[in-house]
Amino acid sequence: MGQDRNPQAEQMGDESMARNLAHQADAIWPQEQHLFSRYRLAGALNILDLGCGTGEITLRLAARFPQAQLLGIDILESNLALARRENAGTTGRIRYEQGDAFALAVADSSIDLLVCRHMSQAVPDFALVLAEISRVLKPGGWLHLLSEDYGMLQMPVGDRDPDRFWNENAVAFLHSIGCDGRIGRHSPTLLANAGYRDIAMDYVIVDTLRVPRPTFAGIIKAWRDGYAESLAKASGRSVDETRADFESIISAIETPPQYAVWHVPVISGRKP
Repeated sequence: MGQDRNPQAEQMGDESMARNLAHQADAIWPQEQHLFSRYRLAGALNILDLGCGTGEITLRLAARFPQAQLLGIDILESNLALARRENAGTTGRIRYEQGDAFALAVADSSIDLLVCRHMSQAVPDFALVLAEISRVLKPGGWLHLLSEDYGMLQMPVGDRDPDRFWNENAVAFLHSIGCDGRIGRHSPTLLANAGYRDIAMDYVIVDTLRVPRPTFAGIIKAWRDGYAESLAKASGRSVDETRADFESIISAIETPPQYAVWHVPVISGRKP
């Protein structure tokens, strides 16, 4: 994948991303795992975890589908090295490969369940990735798509306005590199235009009532460490000002009884 197809290579390869993926898995999976029952899949399945990162969810999928064969694909070999290190105990059911989401080295109509999480907002032209997803899914196969949307984070408003921060910094940065920071709300339409059936939109609620405050704050801290400079550049603000916004959000999450919430869209659909 060329740099234009992976414009966040620097951020994705930063050590903060491994922390972020671990915190996100801890925050999101307890609610998300129940959505897989909808697909009524069992037995000797072929599952592809596209954009698998460090394998946090690949391992959880292996536990959820104990007879399945799983393939985790990621663009970054550094992520896959971490994933392979944690692969013990899966009796060879999981393998990891470096690959390009725009040109998957996977056979046509070979996948029963394709899971794609936290990736759609990170690449331009996600519709092209969706075309590859459709190619490798079996007829009747399911797509489970977690698409981030930076207009769906709500934190307390004080001296700083977090709504403006997300929209004028995070969304602006993603727009500047050709990505969609609001792709969560656009994903059901993308699936419909691609011909998927039985489309559903669910939300995992990451908030200070359901998720431990240190876990939720850990996600934002990892974003701060990996993205503050890039967001500052995209918005024309100083790095210090950008970091101050992050610190205000982190403080609100960490400090009871203040309330903060991130609605995480999970879209599913079945290939005809």
